[in-house]
Formats: sequence, structure tokens, C-alpha cells
Amino acid sequence: MHVFVTGASGWIGSASVDELLAAGHEVTGLARSDASAAALEAKGAHVLRGDLDDLQSIRAGAEAAEAVVHLANKHDFSNPAASNAAERAAVQTIGEVLAGSDRRFVLASGVAGLAEGRPATEDDASRAVGAQSPRGGSENLAFDFVERGVHSISARFAPTVHGEGDHGFVAVLAAVAREKGVSGYPADGANRWAAVHRRDAARVVALGLEKAPAGARLHAVAEDGIPTRVIAEAIGRAFNLPVASIAPDDVAAHFGWLGTVFAMDVAATSTATRELLGWEPQGPTLVEDLEAGAYAHPARVRG
Repeated sequence: MHVFVTGASGWIGSASVDELLAAGHEVTGLARSDASAAALEAKGAHVLRGDLDDLQSIRAGAEAAEAVVHLANKHDFSNPAASNAAERAAVQTIGEVLAGSDRRFVLASGVAGLAEGRPATEDDASRAVGAQSPRGGSENLAFDFVERGVHSISARFAPTVHGEGDHGFVAVLAAVAREKGVSGYPADGANRWAAVHRRDAARVVALGLEKAPAGARLHAVAEDGIPTRVIAEAIGRAFNLPVASIAPDDVAAHFGWLGTVFAMDVAATSTATRELLGWEPQGPTLVEDLEAGAYAHPARVRG
């Protein structure tokens, strides 16, 4: 298939492009910079210049492709409304282009907020509905297009997609620990985070594109839920730092914008995804990555 990929030079997107190319697909990646374009061309992918706000380019990429993988997101935690609006507009644009064609459309989503008091499963529908909801309600919007002849598939990622070179949540936690001189965890650290290695997440994207039925919810989750205390202890060992509980009232001040997320319980299973796709995680665990030095690089702490 000729696959158009947004976020093609991003953390998950670049690995997904590798998987798609290795599977024999032709790939066109959306690139907003010269460096991103050069990296895609070096892999053997085509390049379409543009970004998440450039709906004309997104429309052109979707029109020319046999399938679309949408992984781009602004991830602007200082202005979530703008991120949500851009995400919804992009999904709406792609859906309108693909309507009536039965072409495949894989979009990124997450496992947070799907269930309370238990790990989320693929049977849990997203509670995010409407433009003002997280991610602009993009998963449900994409599924609305199934009735209009779009083969929509949701790839839900664990809150940490880890690996060497990651600048996401775990990298920020490590940076906060180094800045504060202590590796902290919220309250008793019993709340959990699901995790998956970047390469394993990319394989879910590629396999899902080929195998998943319309309306499928896929969980890119290798570890159902790692207690945040265990994560903090691994960061402490990696950087030779003390480990300490952070009182609930101090979490926001200590962790900054990430505090709310780190205090959440975000556990999820992937049993149905493994059975459907024949997918089994192969990469290292999060703790193994931390202990192997995958997060030795600096990450910027955002307030």
C-alpha cells in the first residue's frame, strides 16, 4: 500500500515508518522541516512538506494515498485547547477525504482516562466526545466515519513509549529528578503507568494497518502498569539520586505540568490486541531501559 503518515519524523512516527517500509509499503511522510524531510528521504520514503496546521497538505497527502496513519500531535501542554483543536481538524480533514473509499485510517490515541479502578481494555470506549474534550474527541470522530465508508482504527499508546532518545514523559521525570536532586513519586507511589518500547509500539501501528477491522481499538501496551514508585526508584538508581514520596499537595510544584499526569493511575491491558494481531512485545522493559542508560541524555523541564 501507499501509506501517508503524519508525524512521520516524530518519536513513534519515525519508528512506524521504518516498520511500514520493512513490510514493503510505499510511504509518504509529512515533514515540517528540512531536517525531517532529509531523514525521511534517507530511509527511502517520499516527503510532503507541511505540518498539523496545514490542512491543505494533509488533504493532499490523504487524497494521494491508499491508507493514512495519523500520528502527529502538537503535545502543547501549556495550551491543550490549541492541541485539541488542531487534532480534531486534522482527523476531520482526513475523514472527509477518505469517506466512501473504505481506505484504512489508523490514528493515534491513548489509554489514559478509559477506566477507573482497573486496567483499561480494548472494550472500553473513549469518553472523549466533542471538540472540547481531550485530543478533540478524535478517536470517536474517526469512528463516526466508519459509517461513512472509512476503515478507521485507533492505536492507543501507553503513557510512556520508551527507548533511547526519548524526550517524552519519562525523560522529563528524569530531568526533574536531576534538577531537584531527588527522584520523586506521588503519595505512596502505588498508582500505575502502562508502558511499551518504541519499536513494539511501531509494530502495533504496522500490523494494525494490515490486519485490524474497522472500528478496532488497539492497545500498544507491553507492561500493564508499573507503580510510579518503581519508576522513581529506577530513575534514582540510574542517576544515583535519593528517592522520596511527594505529598499530594506538593506534586504540582515538584513535577510541574507533568504532576497531574504522573499522579494518575493509567494501567491498561493488551490481551485482545495480541490475539488479533499476533503481536508480542520484544523490546526491553521501562526499568531495563532506565538501568541501561537510555535516559542519560538531558531533557528540558517545562514549567
